[in-house]
Amino acid sequence: MTIQELKVVGKSVQRRDGVGHVTGKTVYIDDIHFRDMLYLKMVRSPVPHGIIKGIDFSEAEKVPGFVKALTHEDVPKNVYTILCLIGVGPDEEPVLADGKVKYKGEQIAAIIAETEEAATEAASRVVLDIEELPAVFDVEEALQEGAPILKEWGANYFIYDYEHGQANPCRKVRYGDVEKGFEAADYIIEGRYQTSPIEHAPTETTGCVVNPEADGRYTVYTNTQALYFTLDNAALILDIPFNKLHFVGGTVGGGFGGKVDVITEPIAILASMKTGRPVKYRFTREEEMRVSSTRGAWRLYYKDGVMKDGRIIARQVTSYADAGAYNRHTPYAVTKHAANVAGPYAIPNVSVDAHCVYTNRQPGSAMRGFGVTPASFALEVQMDKIAEIVGMDPWEIRFVNAYRNGDIKPHRKVVEDATLIETMQAAAELVGHELPPHLKTMNSWDREGGNHG
Repeated sequence: MTIQELKVVGKSVQRRDGVGHVTGKTVYIDDIHFRDMLYLKMVRSPVPHGIIKGIDFSEAEKVPGFVKALTHEDVPKNVYTILCLIGVGPDEEPVLADGKVKYKGEQIAAIIAETEEAATEAASRVVLDIEELPAVFDVEEALQEGAPILKEWGANYFIYDYEHGQANPCRKVRYGDVEKGFEAADYIIEGRYQTSPIEHAPTETTGCVVNPEADGRYTVYTNTQALYFTLDNAALILDIPFNKLHFVGGTVGGGFGGKVDVITEPIAILASMKTGRPVKYRFTREEEMRVSSTRGAWRLYYKDGVMKDGRIIARQVTSYADAGAYNRHTPYAVTKHAANVAGPYAIPNVSVDAHCVYTNRQPGSAMRGFGVTPASFALEVQMDKIAEIVGMDPWEIRFVNAYRNGDIKPHRKVVEDATLIETMQAAAELVGHELPPHLKTMNSWDREGGNHG
C-alpha cells in the first residue's frame, strides 16, 4: 500500500462529534431532565475500615423534600458482578455496604429527594454508628503477618488459579532458569519502582439518569464507557431480565477507563423502581476525585542478569498491584501485567510473581493500558539503568535485546509481528538521533542484520 492509497493516515479528518462540542449542542447527562425527576445522593463511610453498628435516618427524614432511603437490604443481589461475565471472581464488593466498610467514601446508604439540594442536606444528616478498625495502606505491609485482614477468605491477596486447584497467591510466569542465568551473568542489576494512584479526572463526572417507562422497562441514560457490559451487570444486581433495561449511551465527557465500573447505574435504577419516578445520580467533583476508581498504585522490583555486551540473560520481577479495597478490574489487570512486565525483549530466563493486593484505599480499576502502563514505566527505566552500568548507549541496549519475529515471550506466545526494531529506527529518525550503521541495518526477521527480502 502506498501513501496515496491511505484514507486517514497523513490526512486531516474532522471529528464526528467536534461541531457539537464547539457549538454547545452535545448532550451530556446534566442536559437530560424529566418531569418529577428525583435526585440521589450517597451516604459514605467517614473511615477507611470499620464495622457498621447502626444507621439513623430520623434527622434526614425531616428535611423538606426527602423521599426515601435505601440500604443494602433493598438491593436484590447486593454485590457488584463487574468481572463475572469474563469468569473472574469471586464477586466481593457490595453495592451498599453490609456490616463493614473497607475504604473511606464507600457507599453505605442512598438518599432520594425532590431536589439535589434536599438530597445533599438529608445525606449530611444521616447519623452513622461505626466502630473504626485498624487499616492498612501499603501493599507489602498488607501481606505481612498481623496485618488487618480485609477479605472473607482470610488473606489480603487475590487467589489465582483457584478453580484449577492450585490456589496461587500471585500470577506466576516461569520461563527458563533465572538462577542459572544470574550465575552466568557479568552484572546483576536491581531496581525498585513505584507508581502512585492516578485519578482520571474527566471533565464530566460519572453519572446517569433513569426513566421508568410505561411498558415496565427502565431507560438509563449513562456516560458509561461500556454500555452493554454495564446493562448486563446492572440486571444481575437487580435480579431482573436483561430486556427490562434500555441503556442509552452518548458522548462520554472523558473516561480513560474510569467509566467502565458499574457503580451509579444499579442503585439509580433501584431508586427509580422503588419510587416509580425518574432519578438522577451524578458524582460531585469531590466524589469523582475521592471515591471513583483510580489507576491503582504499583510497586515493582527488577533483578536482571546482564552480559558485558548488553544482553539480558535473566530477568526476575516481583510486583504488587494495589487493588484498593475491592477487585474491580485489578485481578484482570495483573494477568495482563504479568504477560508484559518482562518487556518486548528476547530474554531466555524469566521469572515473574505479580501480586494483586488489597488495602484500605479506594478501589483501583481500568485506566488506559491498565496493568501494562506501570510495567512499561518500570522496565524502561530499568533498561536505562542497565545501559548506564554496562556503559552502552540506551538506544543500543534496546536494539541488542529487542525481540524478533519467531521469538517466544515468557508466557509462551510466539512473536508474529514485532516491528520493535523498525519502530525504534523510525523514532530515532523523527527525533534526529543518528543511529550507527549496524543498528540501521537490523530488522525484526533475523539477527544477522541486512534488509528483509
